[in-house]
Amino acid sequence: MDRPDTPLAELPMDELIVCPQCDAVYRLRRPAHGERASCERCHTALITPRRNAGLQIIAVAVAVMVLIIGAAVFPFLTIDAAGASNAVSVLDAALAFSGGPMILLSLATAALIFFIPLLRVLLTLYVLIPVVLDRPPARHAVAAFRLSEELRPWSMAEVFAIGCAVALVKVADLADVGFGPAFYMFGALVILVIAQDRFLCKWSVWNSLEHPKTS
Repeated sequence: MDRPDTPLAELPMDELIVCPQCDAVYRLRRPAHGERASCERCHTALITPRRNAGLQIIAVAVAVMVLIIGAAVFPFLTIDAAGASNAVSVLDAALAFSGGPMILLSLATAALIFFIPLLRVLLTLYVLIPVVLDRPPARHAVAAFRLSEELRPWSMAEVFAIGCAVALVKVADLADVGFGPAFYMFGALVILVIAQDRFLCKWSVWNSLEHPKTS
């Protein structure tokens, strides 16, 4: 596949790779496991194959799914002020304005910090499990993975975590704030979501979907 004397414009599409950040075009060269191919212009990782990466990402995705559900159910914070105590979960905080015209804002907040990350995890599992098991891709797997990537900018669990940190600094002077189980779950969730997005080699997934193994 490597034909260094052939101009890029004359190569077939399956022998080219385009940087998703700066649109630079390169001749496709598959690195060995543990190596990485990066864009020379913006240094974006283009191909990052790893051994057993699929199984690792599936394990992380399952952990993220469990943490999302746990973080939504268990108490996130407990607040004691003037003799009154209250405990709230992530969904309670997201749906705090569920009455009246603010319900749209509450639903959007819940979607950005809970439902969209959960949907992305489910789509990732739907796409990767057949690929890792060396089976034909699931039905509509290409559309599912494309939707997962399109939802990436709208998955804002880490933004919610930063907002909580800022709010806690202000509330700490007014009341006694305690951390519930969901607080630690959410902290682990943010780290795992970032790790999953960072270590997922999108080119490898697309290549597996477009060139599935035949049994």
